[in-house]
Amino acid sequence: MGVSIIIPAYNEEGNIHQVLSIVSDMPDIDEVLVVNDGSSDDTSAVACSYGVRVLDLPVNKGKGNAMYQGLMKTSGDIVVFLDADLVGLTKEQVIGLYKPVLDDIADMTLGIFSAGRGATDLAQKLTPFLSGQRAVKRMYLQMLDEEEWTSGYGIEVALSRFANKHGLRVMNVPLVNVTHPMKEEKLGFFKGAAARMKMYWEIAKELVRI
Repeated sequence: MGVSIIIPAYNEEGNIHQVLSIVSDMPDIDEVLVVNDGSSDDTSAVACSYGVRVLDLPVNKGKGNAMYQGLMKTSGDIVVFLDADLVGLTKEQVIGLYKPVLDDIADMTLGIFSAGRGATDLAQKLTPFLSGQRAVKRMYLQMLDEEEWTSGYGIEVALSRFANKHGLRVMNVPLVNVTHPMKEEKLGFFKGAAARMKMYWEIAKELVRI
């Protein structure tokens, strides 16, 4: 069973190298695809410099759509989704995400931050179903409807809801010492706060559907 890694990225030129330096040369990964979601910076160029495939979307349409476009351009039976701004990720942790699915111990895994940073650790302990790091069997991803893929940051809720509804075997995988920068740190306080509120709104809209 082939393994594809999809990394949705929007204006992550300063962060994505930390993820690509880990996954770009893993021998058991069949393909790595960065979906550049209409970035206005050099995200695409940085990704290309690592020799991975890059899908450049002309307009930013949100995380869910970027993940879906990546799904349509990859072929692995197992799909690993990783955020573009992860800090502290290791090859062993990536393997830990997809190996239970590859071995048919789980249908979906969720990567949960641990011992990385207080704020992000707590958020994932309280709401593990919002994790952007997960491995999933492709056949289940193909069963999601179009509305769920267009839910922006709500896609994580949609995936977890689908897993619960269909009785998928879901396993939490600790990602020790892994974290990511806060939006306010990347964008500045006001832009970051606005981006955070947008994220919360998209998540809330999907939570209402549960």
